[in-house]
Amino acid sequence: MTRLAKLPIGIQTFSEIRQEGYAYIDKTPLIHKLIDEGKYYFLARPRRFGKSLLVSTLQALFEGRKELFAGLYIEDKWDWQTTYPVIKISFGGVARSLEDMKQDVVNILEENQRRLGLSCKNPQDIGGCFKQLIWDAHQKYGQRVVVLVDEYDKLIVDNLDQPEVAKEGREVLKDLYSIIKDSDEYIKFALLTGVSKFSKVSVFSGLNNLKDITLDSRYATLCGYTQHDLETVFAEHLRGADMEQVRQWYNGYNFLGDRVYNPFDILLFIDSGQLFKNYWFATGTPTFLIKLIQKGNYYIPRLDSLRVSETLIDSYDIDDLDLEPLLFQAGYLTIREVEQMRRGGYQYVLDFPNKEV
Repeated sequence: MTRLAKLPIGIQTFSEIRQEGYAYIDKTPLIHKLIDEGKYYFLARPRRFGKSLLVSTLQALFEGRKELFAGLYIEDKWDWQTTYPVIKISFGGVARSLEDMKQDVVNILEENQRRLGLSCKNPQDIGGCFKQLIWDAHQKYGQRVVVLVDEYDKLIVDNLDQPEVAKEGREVLKDLYSIIKDSDEYIKFALLTGVSKFSKVSVFSGLNNLKDITLDSRYATLCGYTQHDLETVFAEHLRGADMEQVRQWYNGYNFLGDRVYNPFDILLFIDSGQLFKNYWFATGTPTFLIKLIQKGNYYIPRLDSLRVSETLIDSYDIDDLDLEPLLFQAGYLTIREVEQMRRGGYQYVLDFPNKEV
């Protein structure tokens, strides 16, 4: 009897998944397209949707770890002779003060310095250190630098319940990310991922050349599992399951392309012996969302069939938080329909994605 591939529950490292026999959905066709057609990208997806794994995959690819891509789409389409220095910025813990936020960034930059064999003259100068790191990496390795940012917005999102601290976090991040644009000639590729999309004037005022693929139909399945994935890669794991019920419970996330499942739900559904439960929802609703719902006296059934403009759903700012885009970007609402307006432009009809939510 063939042994089933292990379930990558909680595993976000591409090398571990590939080396330890875990199930992997080949996202390299879309990754290849992404790299081939552009340079600067931004992607927002709800929590536990595979963003960290995407970043890890890109890091392994640019570092030339060919053995990890054996049998995948990109294996014979990539120049493995050329490798690139990778700067990976990933916010882990919770920073609840300006001092903690700055120290988080300093620690992340120091970690990259150690990995790349470099150092900064003044580690406490965040912008200066980041700029020096990009320049020095380019000089040492003789190739342009790849910048990957996982959870770019964490310093802000973790502090939305204390707006003044969130604004301080916004300024820290603005200073950091502005360096990417200033260092354009030394950068090969950059991707920023996160849960939310804050307005460009707030966080990205110094980095206005990002291509937002959050609602780009071509990349709708870059994160998440498709129906085809369940019917192929997870076919044996799901043998005997009521697939229509699986679809109703966990499918439905729409980023203007094929609808996708949250990977976390599917993996735990299989692991539990195919019990239908609120796996993703049970991991916790952010405190700031609960407070915002209470403040606005929202009646939850009112949230289905919401009609919102492109601009409302596209982004938000700390100074003016609207519930609808927050719920969409956090994964509690999704796009049911796209309607064209008489005067031009579009509006979205939002709804709950599935039974779980």
